Amino acid sequence: MPKPHIRACWLVAAVALVLAPGRGTAQSMSSADRRAIPPLPLPEGVVPPRADFVDVAERAGLALGRAPTAPGEMTYLTETTGGGVALIDYDDDGLLDIFLVGSADSDSTAEQTAHRLYRNQGNLRFDDVSAEAGLQRKGWGQGVCAGDFDRDGHVDLFVTHWGTDSLLRNLDGAGFGDEAEQRGVAGGPDRWSTGCSFLDFDRDGDLDLFVAHYVEFDQATTPLPGEAPQCAWKGAPIPCGPRGLAAESMSLFANDGNGYFEDVSQSSSIATAKRYHGLGVLSSDFDGDGWPDVFVACDSTANLLFRNLGDGTFEEIGLVSGAAYDEDGHEQAGMGVAAADYDGDARTDLFVTNFAADTNTLYRNLASGQFRDATLTTGLATVTAFVGWGTEFLDFDLDGWPDIFVANGHVAPSVNDAGIGETFAQPRLLFWNRGDGKFHPVSTQAGGAFSAAHPSRGAASGDLDNDGDVEIVVVNVGQPPSLLQDRSERSANWLAVRALGRSGSDAIGARVTVRAAGFQRASEIRSGGGYLSQSDLRLHFGLGGLSSVEIEILWPSGLSRSAGTFAANQVVTITEPRQ
Repeated sequence: MPKPHIRACWLVAAVALVLAPGRGTAQSMSSADRRAIPPLPLPEGVVPPRADFVDVAERAGLALGRAPTAPGEMTYLTETTGGGVALIDYDDDGLLDIFLVGSADSDSTAEQTAHRLYRNQGNLRFDDVSAEAGLQRKGWGQGVCAGDFDRDGHVDLFVTHWGTDSLLRNLDGAGFGDEAEQRGVAGGPDRWSTGCSFLDFDRDGDLDLFVAHYVEFDQATTPLPGEAPQCAWKGAPIPCGPRGLAAESMSLFANDGNGYFEDVSQSSSIATAKRYHGLGVLSSDFDGDGWPDVFVACDSTANLLFRNLGDGTFEEIGLVSGAAYDEDGHEQAGMGVAAADYDGDARTDLFVTNFAADTNTLYRNLASGQFRDATLTTGLATVTAFVGWGTEFLDFDLDGWPDIFVANGHVAPSVNDAGIGETFAQPRLLFWNRGDGKFHPVSTQAGGAFSAAHPSRGAASGDLDNDGDVEIVVVNVGQPPSLLQDRSERSANWLAVRALGRSGSDAIGARVTVRAAGFQRASEIRSGGGYLSQSDLRLHFGLGGLSSVEIEILWPSGLSRSAGTFAANQVVTITEPRQ
């Protein structure tokens, strides 16, 4: 933490920036109109790897969504934010299944889409088992996060909505039952929840729950597209918000040890003043003190970073940590957030997606949870034309360095006919980690799935067929989802690690390190992240040419142990020892 006089300087600078005139546009979910810069020059002899990602969703049996929304049909902000996706093994058969959050639109008579569950049959084939699994709720679904809140050894889901939220308890792998009301986490009938994360914030051995909120939304009083300055983007009428709508606060629910929750938002200091538009949520131990912290990507307001003080309370340090704004001191349009140690310094860095006419932002962790905007210096300021949503760190070429994936899509189809050079459907982005602290854009050499355009939102990654290559599932607004598979032949090795706590649950918060012959990589098991989505709770490591590595795990209890040496190219499961 900064010394008191340093913190005071930060605050003075921040006040000056907040009062500075001329920031943004009327609707601008971004902070400033920036221009893309050319990629950094590659070192001599360095050739970026190619990939061959193809969309195999139709062949795999995935479908969700009505016919593509016609231009001008989106009326309210609730229709623009899309939904999330979770990759979980709900039936414990060793294969990741796919949960897709359902959606609705402003026409109450229109068909609404219930949540969908697709059971993995192997070989990237899926069956829709939504009805058998008891998934019947329809409405304004938003995000999803995973964790075994009742410690029965089966992964559960929390699903956020505009309206009451759902806590889907896993019924021994046979389906789900919504127990949000009786467990104390349903929330208010008119509250808009977005990102979420299970975490053991008090380290008592059971999972608590953090929930972000977006705006106080009332359809009856919200202006229609084009009726107010904040209801337009470069002259194109779009649904109003978030600027111009009342902002929100955040929530924290403490688990009593029996799977029932108490709202401790106030007593924990998580309930900030209602002046934030929270979207993507990610929990991680950013300062390395052994206590999980929480980062919230906020749309058109400062990002939030809640530092866990270890006594049941948090301190919001987004401003003093350097992760609240970009390097110019501007708030951006934070949507999705991903975390990884991209530069190999054993610290957890952050990547946040933002609006068009602005860069996405990479926050490099300098130590003790202090961050610096490294977007420009790392070569990630090459694209500013798209609206970024889902994002993931994943090692697509298995060289040991986490690369970056971004799913894009504008907020409403009305931009198609506005003559502003922007489109509702947009291509995805892939940035290759060079291994020297820099990134290089490789979308144009990553296959047809990256040249195709879609209005995308949530995204999650995981090895759906257990062959070592990570797949990506992307939610598209008004269209079926995409399932991106890389068909490239790779000679590099890999290892996937599933770490289980003593109850048999995925050990959310555990830090796994693999090392061999001067090679060392670490990652943390996290609930939530991306954009309102949940990626594989197993940790996937590219190993390059290494044939074996030692695995060491720092468990949430504080116990740190070597699990031994393991051969590459397999999925290993490790359970926390008793001592």
